[in-house]
Amino acid sequence: MPDATRRSERSRDAILTAAHELVGEVGYRKLTIEAIAARAGVGKQTIYRWWPSKGAVVLDAMLAAVSDPAALALPDTGDVHADLRGVVRAIVEELADPTLSGTSRALMIEIQEDPELAESMVERLLGPNLAAIADRLRAGQEAGQLRRDLDLPVAVEMIVGPLYHRWLLRTAPLTPAYADTVTDLAMRALAPG
Repeated sequence: MPDATRRSERSRDAILTAAHELVGEVGYRKLTIEAIAARAGVGKQTIYRWWPSKGAVVLDAMLAAVSDPAALALPDTGDVHADLRGVVRAIVEELADPTLSGTSRALMIEIQEDPELAESMVERLLGPNLAAIADRLRAGQEAGQLRRDLDLPVAVEMIVGPLYHRWLLRTAPLTPAYADTVTDLAMRALAPG
């Protein structure tokens, strides 16, 4: 007798793989639940049984594609400035990637109208990434490289906020030089007296 749990797991993996591949091929706007179902070899009712919307499927597909929990730990070389420079450059590189950027932009639009998706995105994707940056800043505080009185959530926003502002509003290109400028300015503001 076939194992229903194993079959469900295979179907779920096929759906996430199909969603990830298709969003890269056709973009978020043109992506449909029907296309995901066809590529995954399942009925669309199977998708709707597990996910309430296209955005929810795509979010899970993004998370499945980068599901290495160790990847969230930031490097700690002992130099918080150098470590954050690398992290900020990586964020800029991700935001500048046309495929990732298109999907992320579409999800940003979706979360404006879908509070459940917004909460899931913050809890499962953005929150852990911001917490990893806060952890690295905390280690910098403990090493005496940053001010002791930092409001860590605000400090994190001060570092990543300009990146997302430029990315969302397309005010100027996202470049490694821009990443370094943001990092340098933030580190000056966060440095001990």
